[in-house]
Parts: sequence; structure tokens; C-alpha cells
Amino acid sequence: MHSLDQRDFVLRLDPKEMYRLTCEFPDQVARAAEVANAASLPNWSAKPDNVLLTGLGGSASGGDFTRALFEAFGSVPFAVNRDYDLPSYVGPGSLVFATSYSGNTEETLSAYDQAKKKGASIFVVTSGGKLADLARQDGFPLIVIPGGQPPRTALGFMLIPVIVACGKMGLIPEQDIAGLVAHLKAVVARFSIEVPFESNPTKQLAANLQGAVSTIYGVGSWPSIVAYRWRCQINENSKNMTFHHAFPELNHNEILGWVKSEGQGVQKWVSIILSDGTESAKMKKRVEVTEDLIRAKTEIHHVRADGDDLLQKMLGFALYGDFVSLYLAALNEVDPENIDSINILKTALAGVP
Repeated sequence: MHSLDQRDFVLRLDPKEMYRLTCEFPDQVARAAEVANAASLPNWSAKPDNVLLTGLGGSASGGDFTRALFEAFGSVPFAVNRDYDLPSYVGPGSLVFATSYSGNTEETLSAYDQAKKKGASIFVVTSGGKLADLARQDGFPLIVIPGGQPPRTALGFMLIPVIVACGKMGLIPEQDIAGLVAHLKAVVARFSIEVPFESNPTKQLAANLQGAVSTIYGVGSWPSIVAYRWRCQINENSKNMTFHHAFPELNHNEILGWVKSEGQGVQKWVSIILSDGTESAKMKKRVEVTEDLIRAKTEIHHVRADGDDLLQKMLGFALYGDFVSLYLAALNEVDPENIDSINILKTALAGVP
């Protein structure tokens, strides 16, 4: 029996129950939709000129997936901001989603203040903290989500209220949440500890990533968003260095980085290619030729999305990566929840005005 088939082995360094939270992601999505639908949403008759979500880390991940929906179906531009400062174009015609799971993220509080001064319409999604207090004080729409878990495990809480609100405002089509929840439950069943190593691709990929430096390549726009999510989860949960890039852009730069990669002191490279399976012939050829050029330098693995619509594909794909990161954390003998380095940084920044 492989060690990853033993529940005690996988969970022995998981006191904050990151694995349980991952398995409960479908229920989180359903709960987030209930909270959003029960909230008092604004009755804005005028369509905004642009929409922007401002947030950091796990709180901003939902913005990336929302952006993909806007790029596929939206009627106005959508951007994600991960900074203290907002773009100069934000103004009275803008709709700004200020999202912070804790409600105390200093960059998001700064961006909120700027959005207010610029006269933008503001919509807040948070579990509480200073951001919730400000929204109530200033009279801006507010959706309060359940708190108490690591932000990177709260993607459903941070994403679903935003897309529900955008759907009700007619900015994107309303999404099939019931179908999404059913799909995510099937994903959990496919990748759980109970599914043995020989039949569980997330365990197999984690084993291949152990001791390696990896690159995660998304084939096209939305798979590249998922590639970034995979990178962040492997960084945080597994404490493993990995990088991400996107086709076709990587064919104009990173493809040449592989030429001397064997001389960079890395014992093992692993490359993961995330795709939808519906790419154009030109894009498929790019992937094929790229593989031919780098296969002598790196071990290559393919992962293909599954689902009936874009949201199912994106979140099912993201959940796949979550399981990989947790199994890799177990193999790396690390606590997936631990963020000591981030906390040290926050403490140092607290003394800087």
C-alpha cells in the first residue's frame, strides 16, 4: 500500500484540517450561493463602464475566475487589482468589488478608501473586520460570508457571491450553481484518500512533484488562471517552489529558458500542462512542438479539464490542484496550513506607517 493511501499518513501533519476543508468545498459553494441570494443586492439601473475586483492572495483568486467568465460572456471589462493603489481609470462609472476574507487586509482597505474617494460604486465581500465596518458605515452593499478558515480554502465564499451579484446585475449570465456543486462532489469522490494510488491521478502527480522544481503551463487564457491557482496552492500548502506560464506567450520567451536548464543546479524538473481539450489546431501544434523541444529537460504531465460549462471546468480543475498540493504536503512532511513566513512579513510591516 502506498503511503498516500493511508489516512493517518496524509493527515498526520494537518491539525487545522486542510484536507477536510478541501473535501467540503462543494458544500462551501452551495452555502456561498445561499448567502449571496439572501443578501440585499443593489438596484443599479445603469450598467458600469468597467468592473474591478480588489483583493490579495486567496481573496483575489475569485476575481481571476470571475475575470474568465467576463472574458467569455461579459458585457463590460473586468480587471483584478492586487495592490494598495487602484488604476487611474477607476471613477464614478466603475463598480469595485472590495474582497477580503478577514476584512483586515491592509492593501484592500487602502484600495477601498481610494475607490470611495474616486466616487466608484463599491460592493464588499468579507467575513467581517474593518472592511465590513466601513461598508456598513458608508452604506455600501455588503455580503458577509462565514469566517474562521484559511483564505486559500475559502475560494467558494470569495467567488460565488461576486458571480451571483454580477449575474443578477446582468453583467454575465447567471450560473448553474446546482450543476456546479454536483460536479465538484464528483471531483472530491474521484480524488479522496479512499481512492488508491494506482487509480488516483492527484496522488500520482504529487509523488512525481516530490523533490522537483515544477512549471505549470496553461493552454490559453482560463487554463492559465487555473495554473496560477495551482502554483499558489503548491507554494502555500506544499512549501514547494513552482512556477507558471501560459501558452502562447511562453513560446515567445520561456521556451528558450529550457536551453540551459540542466546547468541551473535543479536535480529534477517537472512540467504540467493544463488544457481544456477544445483548443485550436494551431494551439495544439504549439504544445506538441514545445513538448518535443523540452522533453529531454523535464518530465511532462498532462491534465485535462472536465465539466459541462466553463465554471465547472475551472473550479473542478482548481480542486484537482488542491488535492495534489495536499498530498505533496504530506510527502514533504509539512503542515499545509502553516504560513510562518507570511506572518513574519506581516509583523514587520505592521510597524511601517
